[in-house]
Amino acid sequence: MKKMNVKVLFLGLVSMGFVHASAQTFALQVKNNKITYVNDSKGNRVLDFSYCGYRNSEQDIPNVNNAVFVPCNAGDNWANIQKAIDYVSSLKPDKQGFRGAVLLGKGTYTLSRELRIAASGVVLRGADKEQTVLLKTGVDRGALLYVEGQNNVVTTDTVEVQQAYVPVGSKELQVSQSGSFRVGDRVLVVRPSTKEWIASIGCNIYGGGIDALGWKPGDTDLLWDRTVTAVAGNKLTVDVPFTVALDAAFGKAKVIRYRWTGRIAHSGVENLTMVSDYNKQYPKDEDHAWVGVSIENAENCWVRRVNFKHFSGSAVIVQRTGSRITVEDCISREPISEVGGMRRCTFFTLGQLCLFQRCYSEQGIHDFAAGYAAAGPNAFVQCDTKESLGFSGSIDAWACGLLFDVVNIDGHNLSYKNLGQDKNGAGWNTANSLFWQCTAAEIECYTVAADAPNRAYGCWAQFSGNGEWDESNNHVQPRSIFYAQLQERLQADVDKRARILPRNTSATSSPEVEEAMRLAKESFQPRLTLEQWIEQGSFSASVSADKVKSVDQLKFNWQLSQKSKHNMGLQDGRLVTDGALMVGGRQEVPWWSGKLKTNFLPSAKPHVTRFVPGREGQGLTDRIDSVVNYMKEKNILVLDHNYGLWYDRRRDDHERIRRRDGDVWGPFYEQPFARSGVSTAWEGLSKYDLTHYNKWYWSRLKEFADKGEQEGLLLFHQNYFQHNIIEAGAHWVDSPWRSANNINSTGFPEPVPFAGDKRIFMAEQFYDVTDPVRRELHRKYIRQCLDNFADNQNVIQLVSAEYTGPLHFVEFWLDVIAQWKKETGKHPLIALSTTKDVQDAILNDPARAAVVDVIDIRYWHYKNDGTVYAPEGGKNMAPRQHMRKMKVGKVTFNEAYKAVNEYRTRYPEKAVTFYAQNYPDMAWAIFMAGGSCAQIPVVDKDFLRDAAQMHTEAAGTDDYCKMVKSGTGIIIYSKYKSEITISIPAGKYRISYVNPRSGEITTLVKTTSVKAGNPLKLPSGNEGVYWIRNL
Repeated sequence: MKKMNVKVLFLGLVSMGFVHASAQTFALQVKNNKITYVNDSKGNRVLDFSYCGYRNSEQDIPNVNNAVFVPCNAGDNWANIQKAIDYVSSLKPDKQGFRGAVLLGKGTYTLSRELRIAASGVVLRGADKEQTVLLKTGVDRGALLYVEGQNNVVTTDTVEVQQAYVPVGSKELQVSQSGSFRVGDRVLVVRPSTKEWIASIGCNIYGGGIDALGWKPGDTDLLWDRTVTAVAGNKLTVDVPFTVALDAAFGKAKVIRYRWTGRIAHSGVENLTMVSDYNKQYPKDEDHAWVGVSIENAENCWVRRVNFKHFSGSAVIVQRTGSRITVEDCISREPISEVGGMRRCTFFTLGQLCLFQRCYSEQGIHDFAAGYAAAGPNAFVQCDTKESLGFSGSIDAWACGLLFDVVNIDGHNLSYKNLGQDKNGAGWNTANSLFWQCTAAEIECYTVAADAPNRAYGCWAQFSGNGEWDESNNHVQPRSIFYAQLQERLQADVDKRARILPRNTSATSSPEVEEAMRLAKESFQPRLTLEQWIEQGSFSASVSADKVKSVDQLKFNWQLSQKSKHNMGLQDGRLVTDGALMVGGRQEVPWWSGKLKTNFLPSAKPHVTRFVPGREGQGLTDRIDSVVNYMKEKNILVLDHNYGLWYDRRRDDHERIRRRDGDVWGPFYEQPFARSGVSTAWEGLSKYDLTHYNKWYWSRLKEFADKGEQEGLLLFHQNYFQHNIIEAGAHWVDSPWRSANNINSTGFPEPVPFAGDKRIFMAEQFYDVTDPVRRELHRKYIRQCLDNFADNQNVIQLVSAEYTGPLHFVEFWLDVIAQWKKETGKHPLIALSTTKDVQDAILNDPARAAVVDVIDIRYWHYKNDGTVYAPEGGKNMAPRQHMRKMKVGKVTFNEAYKAVNEYRTRYPEKAVTFYAQNYPDMAWAIFMAGGSCAQIPVVDKDFLRDAAQMHTEAAGTDDYCKMVKSGTGIIIYSKYKSEITISIPAGKYRISYVNPRSGEITTLVKTTSVKAGNPLKLPSGNEGVYWIRNL
């Protein structure tokens, strides 16, 4: 695509009973009430946006029959409504694909949990839009209602597009071979984002000579979801035109056939009000439901006549896998949140072919918006805002084919432009998009390239941009271009469905006297608003509960699954689950970087306190069940969790400057403290209150602990994160503890004394518990760490990730824990994870050593030259800084074994874990030395139960090491392929070989009898593990 230098003609239609303009100056081709599109030299044309919406707007939203009635009860109504939804989901669909509607009566239905529609043909309906209220309580930040199928897409054939150029608006593709394609096939058409194309539109770098935020190949691929409507030779025709040209000069497009059995359709929610309950003491409270309705893995669904109140994020969000969705006659009021990034995206689509019509939003930040690489087209028709706090339009990269048709933004902008580095390097936010008859404080309409123009016609605002403009500050006809296009395409009257707000646009500047008198009389009455117009709308679906089954009458087997908890804890100096030794890997959580680009997400590590508003899944807001399943599949035992280095991804640039506003970038690594709602911290949101805790953050950790206890998983809860207070100055800039970022007078110096104007040394002050304010804040925070997991057996408390701090702070930490234990009678598992000198000092202190259950060897190790790598604690240096100044050396099996065995022998009542140098390669050394949580691949419970009972015993040779338990057996680790002969008590034994890499257990000798005094000779030639079990 080249820089635009020609003006592309547009269209018009003088029909549908609208008042006609006698003359229009921009080029519209209308003959005999038919639209004529004027193509450019490459065949590009204005898009037909009328395909957006339920069933491509070719049918009205259906009125589905009521199947079950749910009365409003006192207390929690979640179970009854979800039971009713699941009941209807179990019914057989009719020929049109509908199962039935769940009818709710009048009243306020309190919900402790989210509702889920996971089947096609299910509708949730209220008896009265105003008086049927769903009130979502609790601190979860998800949606009140999920309309969500399964993402089980299976792709089959893939072919390349052969044309050199496929213009905008086309539906035809020449492919390399079409023999396997049939009419009705569902396909994805993929437009690649190549290095050359990215550079051609200037999105590879935004300034500073730094390309970190620029687009990378694959970042902004567009995936259009289409249906094959014709096959002729190697030509495929699809149902909906493409929103961007396919130019082979910038990479060949592909057509991928797919099957998607889990996607749902023909489900909706209608005629009710949704409210997110919040803490009234905090007017910017964010620990409550953020989304009203989330639609994902779904097509041909709808939200109509729904009011929304207090949601922080979105009234409705259509996810990337949503298509052909209609949202109409909806109103959002009184959102409750901070004013900042990724908040109040009120009516928001990441999908395609979505229609938002007659929607009204108050105090949104991005009231009407399309998100990252939304392939389009998407349309916003007859939408108004009040007191907007940010722009509407595309709010992220390359959401193409947008229509804003009769949209009025009160007090802020409509934007089609290059966002540059904003929104984490969004760059060009759209192409081939149209503003039609819109108003805003400013309309920004820029064009990226000659074959990707953005257009604005008949708009009222201040203006900027090099897009196609005409009839600015003038009314144009037709009133709605969407419905003009729909009428032209269907060749049918669509006036009733359009329901255009009456607006006289023909008043002259030189009226006759009689006309002036009439208009003056009319001016005493406020004009009809879109909000009122929506309220006046009718609803024709049945809201009568007569002859409809009540949920209480259903003979439907519905119950919540209950899982029992494992018995987890300390047993004879070992961490065990139901008597079996705990083994498995360790998963650290991300804490400073991350992106929301689609191609980045599959490689993201799981997390539990990462938050992405409105979006759930890998790399986003992880669902806790998914994290648990991931760990089980990967044989990961431990989630090693610390809070984020900073909340806002803008700080990933490591700059130390105050941000100009609160337009923070996700994913957010949540902090344990809540915002105060007052004043402004350095990242632009309100300051923290260190005495008020982030309820969402703590509830997520608690949920993981509870579900982990059911699956035998551990949470290592790092109370602090030392990375904040040492090294790069940026580490401290957004810290909640910094005086400039909280309301608690923490007493740290301001302005910050950056060493060399870039480094930070705050550790000494942070760990100083003689300061009365900080001491009390630390004390309360440590108690919060304990309170949150008071009844969990599977949580191990550690002082801090990367802790190389002083002895006195660990002493203080343990003293607070000891006092808490005394007061509560609870016995949490406490790990001592420090430098060696601090560890030894605590373990030599009987009172404090008694508090310790686990010795975690992480910041020191023995080296293979016979010396020890052991930096001193409290020297104001981070672990990696010590490693740069000291010889780290090498760790082999013998050194790891020595460290673990030494502390197990010295403190037999305490468990020992090892995460120092060369972990996890030292897994078998840790295991054989009597350590816990070794990352060995064995899952056999009998083997692990036997191991939990055994103790190490000197082998008298370096060839192997062993663990023994009389009456149980012996486990031997052979380091070499030499023959092993051992003394063993008389008895019957089974001899098995354990592959140290796979964990596979092979029986070598099913039964063998050993007489007293006779040695046992093991088979030679195998390096690995032998399990000799008493029978």
